Amino acid sequence: MSLATGSAFLDIAVGTFTMRPYVFAFFAAYLPACVSHVGWRRTMTFTVSGYLIAFASEWLSINTGFPYGWYHYIDTTSSKELWVAGVPFFDSLSYVFLAYCSYATALFILSPLKSWRWNLATLETRAIRRSLSALILGAFLQTYLDIVVDPAALQGRRWFLGQIYGYRENGIHFGVPLSNYWGWLLTSFCLVAAFQQIDARRLENPPKGVCNLPFRSLLGPVLYLSVLIFNIAMTFLIGERFMALCGILMYTLPLVIVVILALRRVNRYTKKELGEHVRDYPWSPAATTPEK
Repeated sequence: MSLATGSAFLDIAVGTFTMRPYVFAFFAAYLPACVSHVGWRRTMTFTVSGYLIAFASEWLSINTGFPYGWYHYIDTTSSKELWVAGVPFFDSLSYVFLAYCSYATALFILSPLKSWRWNLATLETRAIRRSLSALILGAFLQTYLDIVVDPAALQGRRWFLGQIYGYRENGIHFGVPLSNYWGWLLTSFCLVAAFQQIDARRLENPPKGVCNLPFRSLLGPVLYLSVLIFNIAMTFLIGERFMALCGILMYTLPLVIVVILALRRVNRYTKKELGEHVRDYPWSPAATTPEK
C-alpha cells in the first residue's frame, strides 16, 4: 500500500466517524444495552448478521427496486466516508441498533414488570423473547420509527446529514413512497427474527458480558425514544413543523398507552410468571430480590 493510498484510507476511516457522530453515538449506546442483555457473543453475532441483512436489502433495492422501491444514493461523500458497493456504511449500520431497540421495547411492552428500590426488570422468558408477538411488535416499532426518520433524512441537504439519497418518484408521504415502508416492515421482520434465532439457545450460565446494570430493561426503550426525539428535533430545526407535528401525533397515543399499561403492570406479576423468568434467566437481578 502506497503512502498516498494509506493516507486516503485513514481519511475515510476517520471521516466515517466524524461525519456521522450521531449514528455512532446511538451505536455506542446500543452496545452496552445489548451486551448487558444477551452477552458479547450474541451482540457481535447480531451486529454482523444485522448489518449484512440491512446491506443486502439496500443493495437489492438500489439495483432491483425491491424491497423499498426504486431509490438511489447520491455519491457525494465516498471520498470522505466509507461506502460499500454503492451503499454508505453508516446507513446499513443504523438498522442494527434500530432493530435491537425496537425489539427490546417490544419485550418491555409484552413482559411483566418487577420494580424494587431504584431498579426495574422485565420478567421476560424464553417464550416471550421467541414469541410471534415480539417479532410482529418489534418489526412494526422499527417501521414506525422510519416513518419519522425517512422524511427528515430525505431533507438531509437542509441539515448536517447531507443529501445522500433520493427516490425515482416523489412519494405521497413527504416525498417518501409507501413502498419504502413496506420494505422496512419486511426487513424489520428479518432483523428481529434473526435476533430471536441468535438468542434462541438455552444457556445454563450467564453469557459473558451480561450484567445487572440499574434499569437495564429500560436501556432499549430509552434508545428507541432517543432516536425518535433526535429526528423530530431535526425536523423542527429545518423548519418542517407540520412534518414534525405529524410524527408527534402519530406517537402520542401509543406512548400514552404504553406508559399507562406499564404503570398498571408493575409488581402485578404472578408467582408463576416470576418462576418462569427465574427458570430461564437465573442470573437476573429479579431472581435474587425479595418479593414485595
